[in-house]
Amino acid sequence: MSNKVEVKELLEAGVHFGHMTRKWDPNMAPYIYMERNGIHIINLYKTAAKIEEANEALKKIAASGRKILFVATKKQAKDIVAEKAAACNMPYITERWPGGMLTNFVTIRKAVKKMSSIDKMKKDGTFNTLSKKERLQVDRLRAKLEKNLGSIADMSRLPAALFVVDIKAEHIAIKEAQKLNIPVFAMVDTNSDPREVDYVIPANDDASKSIDKILSIVTAAVVDGLSNRGAEADIQPEAATEEVDAEVATAEVEAPTTEE
Repeated sequence: MSNKVEVKELLEAGVHFGHMTRKWDPNMAPYIYMERNGIHIINLYKTAAKIEEANEALKKIAASGRKILFVATKKQAKDIVAEKAAACNMPYITERWPGGMLTNFVTIRKAVKKMSSIDKMKKDGTFNTLSKKERLQVDRLRAKLEKNLGSIADMSRLPAALFVVDIKAEHIAIKEAQKLNIPVFAMVDTNSDPREVDYVIPANDDASKSIDKILSIVTAAVVDGLSNRGAEADIQPEAATEEVDAEVATAEVEAPTTEE
C-alpha cells in the first residue's frame, strides 16, 4: 500500500516551524526553506521525501519481524508516542531512559524478568506468605519496574532500530544505538545535528500536533510492514541485529543500575 505524504497536511500540523535562528545547527541548512520573524522554516517538500524514505526502511524492518523501539521522554511527546507505538505493537520508552538499555541489554532483561517473577509469586500464592512489610516492598518494586520498563516487557532481543523524537533530549539513547550500529530514525529540528542519525525527518519536534502527525504517518508504515510480514521479509535487519545480540551477550560489563 502506498502512503504518499501530503505536504499540505504537514503544513496544517505546523511541522515546518523550526527554532529561533540564533539556535540553529548549520548542518540543518539543507532542510531549511527560509527565515521568518527570527524563526527558521523547514522545507516541507524535503520533510515529505525524508518521511517516505524512512517509511520504506521501517516497513522492511517490521516485515522482518524485528522490533522498532520508539523513544520520547519529553512531556509533549511521551503520551503520543506511547499511544502510537502500542497501537502497532512496538516497544517504547517514555519515562527516564534506563542507562545501558541497549549496551547492557542483558541486565535490563533481568529487571524485566523480575516483574514476571513477582507476577508468578502472586499467582502461585507465594506472595501471600510474605510479611506485610515485604509485600509492600515487592509491590513498590513491581510498580517502579512497570513504570520504567513495562513498555518493553515483550522485547526479548535488541531492537532492529530506534525511532526518536528530539535527538537532543535523547542523546544517551542515540549514543548507545551508535555503539551497537543500531540504525536511528528521528524527528530532527533546526537546533539539532542531523549527522547523528541514519534517517533524518526534518520537523518541529516541540509541538504536539507536529509530533502526532509524524508519528501517525510512520506508525502507519510500520503497520503496513507488519501486514506484509512473511510475504516480504527483509533478512538484513535480522542478520545485523543477531551480531549485535552476540556482542551484548558477551560484553556484560559495567552494568548501570536501573534504580533511580
